[in-house]
Amino acid sequence: MSGLTVPEKYRGLRSFAFGDSPALADELLELVLKGTKTATCSTEDEPNISKPGERWIVLDGKGDPKCVIESVEVTFRRYNEVDAKFAFDEGEGDRSLAYWREAHRQYFERARKFSEDMMLMCERFRLVEVFAEGRVTS
Repeated sequence: MSGLTVPEKYRGLRSFAFGDSPALADELLELVLKGTKTATCSTEDEPNISKPGERWIVLDGKGDPKCVIESVEVTFRRYNEVDAKFAFDEGEGDRSLAYWREAHRQYFERARKFSEDMMLMCERFRLVEVFAEGRVTS
């Protein structure tokens, strides 16, 4: 991590960036900071498997720490079982299930992992703190 200093109380946390490119990381981070994105998903074999109560540092597209989130719910379900409520909570596009399915199909196809019945870790989280230009806001 570079750029801003992470407050001492968060220095032992794992960190990650959303998405698979710097542009997507920044786009999804912005949705988190606005409070629009309160959920995410990943394949069950990714290293970012979380558990409720776990906190993470979220990085922007340049790898700079921008905020801390806390997992509040983790469930496992297949791609074709994700419902409209979860798609809405992911906060992307028009927040519809149709948009979610198309965007996530493309994302998982880029990773060569897509199938209609692939198992996903579906996580809901809350924003804990935002790091802003040398200071921390809650």
